[in-house]
Amino acid sequence: MIVHLRLSTPADMTDAVVSGLVEDPRVTDVTLVRGAGVDPPRDVVEADVAREAASDVLGTLTRMGLGSRGGISMTETTVAPCESARELERQAVGSPDDAVIWHLVEREAEKASSPTATYLVFLCIATALASIAVITDSAVLVVGAMVVGPEFAVIAAICTGIALGRWRLAARSAATLLWTFAFAIVVIMLAALLAASLDVVSAADVTRPRPQTGFIWRPDLWSFIVALLAGTAGVLALATDKTSAMVGVFISVTTVPAAGNLALGLAIFDTAEITGSAAQLAMNLAGMIIAGVLTLVVQRLVWRHLSDAMRHRSSERRLRAQLGPSPTSPAAVAPREH
Repeated sequence: MIVHLRLSTPADMTDAVVSGLVEDPRVTDVTLVRGAGVDPPRDVVEADVAREAASDVLGTLTRMGLGSRGGISMTETTVAPCESARELERQAVGSPDDAVIWHLVEREAEKASSPTATYLVFLCIATALASIAVITDSAVLVVGAMVVGPEFAVIAAICTGIALGRWRLAARSAATLLWTFAFAIVVIMLAALLAASLDVVSAADVTRPRPQTGFIWRPDLWSFIVALLAGTAGVLALATDKTSAMVGVFISVTTVPAAGNLALGLAIFDTAEITGSAAQLAMNLAGMIIAGVLTLVVQRLVWRHLSDAMRHRSSERRLRAQLGPSPTSPAAVAPREH
């Protein structure tokens, strides 16, 4: 597993960029085409880097100013077994499956912090499904509402902003999460009021005993524990690009079902339903954010330590290469004549 970099470099930066890539043993297949860029006129540099080292290499390129004066694009790919790929794996520290490319995590957080019309539609549909699940006491519909709900991407954006010290990103994401949930709840509340006026839904449908769905407005300690576990799993899956695990996260916490129950509680103005649903929603969100932030902080500390180890190892190899074999090494000891 490697990351392919395509760099658009101003002519005065090209030599420094190429030199830095060539000297890094975690980078291979460095190519340069001078003057390949037409508008604006730039050189093009391409290279393959071990996934474990991608975040470190990208950070170096960004600090050099390439992010502002040039261009950086990347593609994650899996290469056929070859000696250069094996050498990259030997030079890198850690497993590519565990590697976090922080630039990608931050980019996804930026995208999620600004909701789209599609996001709002999915959230409203999920909240509507949750409200129907409450009325019909259907656990299957509760699961459906959880899967359809798109809110975890915004929750992960909040966690990313806090963990990386991007406070504007965290604030923008938190504002997005709050107003989009409020919007969906109001929409479903108005729909419930309309349904009640047409005698399609009654207060008894919401307040009657609901053995299959009553848990979504009765928060307890287990609700918070599940939210912590789901937040940890969700952020870990997003950071390491294990999206297959996200379905389990979606059906673990009752954020959207609590929002659907809250909308119905507001429509019939039942205090117990309102307070219970609001508490469940707040507890789930808080648990996932706390766990998500802690997960990202731990990952960042671990990979910072591994990056330091990789840089130290690379420096030692370059120093040994410059000095040549030591006087006591087998290669440096001349054979004795008999």
